[in-house]
This record gives sequence, C-alpha cells and structure tokens, in this order.
Amino acid sequence: MQRAFNFNAGPSALPLEVLQIAQAEFLNYNGTGMSVMELSHRSNEYDKVHQRAKTSFKELLQISDDYEVLFLQGGASLQFSMLPLNLLAKDKTAAYILTGEWSEKAFKEAKKLGHAKVIASSQEENYTYIPSHANLSLSSQTAYLHITSNNTIYGTQWHSYPELVDIPLIADMSSDILSKKVNIDQFSLIYAGAQKNLGPAGVTVVIIKKELLTKIPEHIPTFLNYGTHVKQNSLYNTPPTFSIYILALVLDWVKNQGGLDGIETRNKEKASLIYQCIDKSDGFYTPHAKQDSRSNMNITFTLPTEELTNCFLSLAKENGFSGLNGHRSIGGCRASIYNAVPLESCQALVKFMEKFRQIN
Repeated sequence: MQRAFNFNAGPSALPLEVLQIAQAEFLNYNGTGMSVMELSHRSNEYDKVHQRAKTSFKELLQISDDYEVLFLQGGASLQFSMLPLNLLAKDKTAAYILTGEWSEKAFKEAKKLGHAKVIASSQEENYTYIPSHANLSLSSQTAYLHITSNNTIYGTQWHSYPELVDIPLIADMSSDILSKKVNIDQFSLIYAGAQKNLGPAGVTVVIIKKELLTKIPEHIPTFLNYGTHVKQNSLYNTPPTFSIYILALVLDWVKNQGGLDGIETRNKEKASLIYQCIDKSDGFYTPHAKQDSRSNMNITFTLPTEELTNCFLSLAKENGFSGLNGHRSIGGCRASIYNAVPLESCQALVKFMEKFRQIN
C-alpha cells in the first residue's frame, strides 16, 4: 500500500515504525494472548505500559520531581474549564493572551467560572502574530496567565515565553509539545491533547506543579479535581489504555530520533523547506503568519484566487496529499508538519507547489 503524504492537523500522522509495532502486537501483547485494549487497567501488564509512558515522558521533557504527570481524558477542551475550576479563586482574576480560536475558547470557559480578562491579543489583525510579552501588566491578584503555545488554525507559534514571578504560567501545548526543547520549570501547568505529536486522540497529558495542588478548593467535583488523578496515578477511572500504549511507543521513537534535540532540528529543517518555497514564489503563495511568529508545526498560506486554491487542493489530493485544506474558519491551505511527518513528505509537497506555480 502506498502511504499518503499526511498533513492533517489532527488527528495527525503517527510514525510508521510505531504503527508497525502496534500492528505486530495488536492481537498478542507481550505474550498475554490479549490486545492491550483487552488488558485490565489494574493488571501488572498494563501497569508496566502506564509507568513506561510516564517515565519516558518525564525523561524526554526533563520534568523534575516538583511536577506530577497525569494522563486524562476529555481532550484539551475539558482543560479549558478544569483549569479555572481548580485554580481560579473567587478573589483572583485569570489573565489570557488571545492568539487564535483555541485561546478564545479557553477564555470563554474561564469567564463562566470566575473573573477573567484578556491582557493581550492579536485578534485585530486576524491572529497573524504573537503579541509581545515584554511588558505585561499583571497585578498581584492574577490567579494565572494562560497562553496557547501554537495556533493550528492561523499558523503562529510562541518562540519565547513570559517570565513571571509569583504568578503561575499555564500553557495549552496541544500542537507543539514534544516538538522542541522547553524549560518546563518556567511553567506551573501544561496541558496537551495527544493527537498532534504524542499519539492518537483519547489521552490528554497534564504536567502540574505539585504546589498548585494545595490551592485547589474542596468543593471541586471529584472527577474534575486534579488532586484526585494525582492520588490515583491517573487510574481513578478506566484510562484510555490503547492511547497511552501508543504514547509510550511514540516516546520510544522520539528517543531513537535523538530526543528533543534531534526532533527540533528536523522540524526546523522541514518548516524552513516549505517557508522558503513560499517566500520565493513572488507572492503566488502568501503566508498568513508574520515572519517572527511563524509556526514550525502548521504552515498556513493562500493562493491569489479562490479558484486557484480549489484547483491546488484538488490536484494535491489526486497526487496523494492529505489534509492540506485550511481550517474552515479562514480557508486557504495548511500543511501540518508534526513530528511524525517525514522530511520526504515535505520535499514532495515543495516539489508539487513549485510545479503548480510554474503551470499557473
């Protein structure tokens, strides 16, 4: 079977090696005579999978013992409300920086649960850039500052983060976690849906500083309380066992790619290849994001006319490219080049883009 050139924004490409291992083990995991999906989440066999995923994740991201790592469900979208439920006290205000649709949604959920305000935004320019965080105005009554580190729809990405004192920095890193080295100690909480760089949809990883757990009020519903999942090692209810199993395999694959250093180098190479093609096209391809805010995960661009855009996408599909349509809210084109997208797929896309431009 010919594998597609997979540029889907999520669920997205998984490493071929990971899929092959999962295929080989699908009916009989580790001599159990059962699939991972059939194992009891309380069994010793599954416990080894669970702990391996957790240990590998902490090793790769260099997460200290000051933090807990949780495997939850509900996607990043549940975290939009779970976060303020746990950390937004009545006498505090949550601060949000808006850089796209997902940060808007996170802000709207916080407003339903307490005081929240926008302290910076690039909405007025259709989210083409990341606002400056050099002189943020945050009072001592700020519960936390929330950012979305990468914006899949608009193709922008934070390349440095606010440095705060005594105010927790929270990040939704769903679409660029594990794509580059990050100083975890700069953050108090990070959450990420798995379906971009970590594995299949179904599991959401939360990295939470232990000191935050002491601030959670007692009235929070049991399942929505971070402390519940810390105490139960993410096994309060049946976890998404197969998704966590694939996550463990993906983490092994990342290690084999040279860890985050190797992954980051390759991601920069892939992004540079496509951006160079766009920048050298004499305006035929126009990037959505301003240059200093460009994402290395989601490359968004438009063509001169809607007719050409539709033709480009139609021919791309005929040539084995999947997922190049821009988000329905802004249109255009988008190439999502997460960790598992091979360099060869990006080279094939550039070749197709150059040929299409020459013909048109």
